[in-house]
Amino acid sequence: MKKMLTPALVVLTLSFATAGFSQAMGQSSHTMPDGTVMSGNSMEKPAATAGANTAMSEGQVKKVNKARGTVTLAHGALPNGMPPMTMAYKVKDAAILDKLQAGQKIRFATDPQDGGMTVTRVEVVK
Repeated sequence: MKKMLTPALVVLTLSFATAGFSQAMGQSSHTMPDGTVMSGNSMEKPAATAGANTAMSEGQVKKVNKARGTVTLAHGALPNGMPPMTMAYKVKDAAILDKLQAGQKIRFATDPQDGGMTVTRVEVVK
């Protein structure tokens, strides 16, 4: 029992010491539900990541599911590191789905804040 207790206490002590040191140095941060980052004594809103300057990727629409609010896309490697694949994505705005139909080639942007799992912008390639 003593052999297990000692390493646990060391890890616990180091955890508190590291957190305290980071906080003392003003390096602690906490992300609020609205995306605001509290760092030290300041609060910062994140930059508009899903805006017009988000990198666009190319893909092909495989399926549109308005009931679920998703579009299935076949795409190459994405800027966020996601490898080429075919998968269903949520859409930020259901109106995006009205522009799409199976077989279309598109350019699209995803929201990096949710790991690239939501399509935020679409351009149909003609």
